[in-house]
Amino acid sequence: MVMTFERGFAEVERSAIAAAKASGAIVAAAKQLQRAAQEGDINKLRRAAERLSTATDAARQDIANAKTAWPFTDQEEKAYLAESYQVELLEEAGRAGLTIHSRDARLVAFPSILQILPTDLAMRVDRKRVTAIRPSHLVRTLLANQTRKARYPSERFLEALHDAYKFIVGQKGGGVILLSRVYQAFTLQPGAASEYDKSAFARDIFMLDRNGVTRTRGGARLSLPASTGTRGGGSNVYTFVAPDGEVVKYYGIQFTED
Repeated sequence: MVMTFERGFAEVERSAIAAAKASGAIVAAAKQLQRAAQEGDINKLRRAAERLSTATDAARQDIANAKTAWPFTDQEEKAYLAESYQVELLEEAGRAGLTIHSRDARLVAFPSILQILPTDLAMRVDRKRVTAIRPSHLVRTLLANQTRKARYPSERFLEALHDAYKFIVGQKGGGVILLSRVYQAFTLQPGAASEYDKSAFARDIFMLDRNGVTRTRGGARLSLPASTGTRGGGSNVYTFVAPDGEVVKYYGIQFTED
């Protein structure tokens, strides 16, 4: 049987449970020994001391088993994450009824965007670095994310888009501009693009589009023209995979001031 992360974590979990039970047996025997001493019962004292010795020997073995239960070396962990982890995660997600799509070197489990970080032994889920990577645990987390409210409401994101648009075209407004220019404005600070990549930006655009929020507090109306530029793809096209698997593309943006 091929060893996977899920099986490896399960083996460690079982070993840890056994070690915890063995520790409990030591505590119970020690308490019996304490009571025997308090009562001055020599026969009970001897029996409790024998139980304590037996429990301690068993605990040593269970603790040793727990220490060596993880079947991967440091090098094997990184190699598995780089080469095999994605397949295992997709299989685990399928069993749990979670749909995960591959898009632009990222994984999309709507509305979350994932990236495997082999050298860090971690995942990046949206903007957060996550080290809890047992596949079954991660899948449960992603399923929970699907019922959680967005961190940034669509109304707030719309205002940020409008501010970036005005920064590019001027306060008086203008015509259609590339979404890529807005993204560049969003990520002007050094390192911002790595924290907020294009997939995350496309996800936020999709959520805004799906929620139908189009008017800013000041009355400006948003439109997202498709244009023929979306047909060929390219760096100016932002794509996102909808929950039903549909690939949605965005290219331009315009705000019309009342």
